[in-house]
Amino acid sequence: MSRISVRGFAVASATAVTTVGAVVGVASGDPQHASTDNLETTASDATLLADIPSGQQAQVLTASLAQQASAQSTAADLASLKSAEADARIQAAHDAKAKKQAADDKAEAAKKAEEAKKAAAKLKAEQDSIKSASAFSVQSSYSASAVQAMARQMMPADQFQCFSNIVTRESGWDYTATNSGSGAYGLVQALPGSKMSTAGADWQTNPATQIKWGLNYMDSRYGSPCGAWSFWQAHSWY
Repeated sequence: MSRISVRGFAVASATAVTTVGAVVGVASGDPQHASTDNLETTASDATLLADIPSGQQAQVLTASLAQQASAQSTAADLASLKSAEADARIQAAHDAKAKKQAADDKAEAAKKAEEAKKAAAKLKAEQDSIKSASAFSVQSSYSASAVQAMARQMMPADQFQCFSNIVTRESGWDYTATNSGSGAYGLVQALPGSKMSTAGADWQTNPATQIKWGLNYMDSRYGSPCGAWSFWQAHSWY
């Protein structure tokens, strides 16, 4: 039975190490290490190395050092594990954020693609529904409402109101309107009116021909009827 108490093992081990250090100090002639105060235990229930049979002292020192090394290794392993767990949580959060961003980007791209597809389909439908001047039968006369209905069918829906704003102010939708001062003629008051012959020989009597010419003029000079209307609002002419 060893003289080291179970309760005092750790203290005894530490004391043993301290005692060995003190002995080494004496051998080297170091007064500081040779102090007898350093040989006293600080724990009342500890067993000094000197109280251990000499044959077991090496075993006690070895066991003490092994225990300390094991405790340090365990602490290092726990610290490493905690660090790894923290890194894993950070990486998981980063991966989740990146995954969500990728999903959001994909959804946004799909939404834009769908909107573009619908817009293209709508534009195609409008273009397919637009009639040319030749699609309308020639009549001896046309009412203002009939001319307006004709114009609606000859341009994109979003451009009609701008076109109508100009025609309303220029001719009041009278395809035979003539400016006595300048000689401007027709729905869009072309000056001279003969310019509209490039759209058709019946420019004087066919409002469809006048609308065709007016649209070509507005598109080529202002980009669209709405572009022409913006200019008209600023200058009262176009």
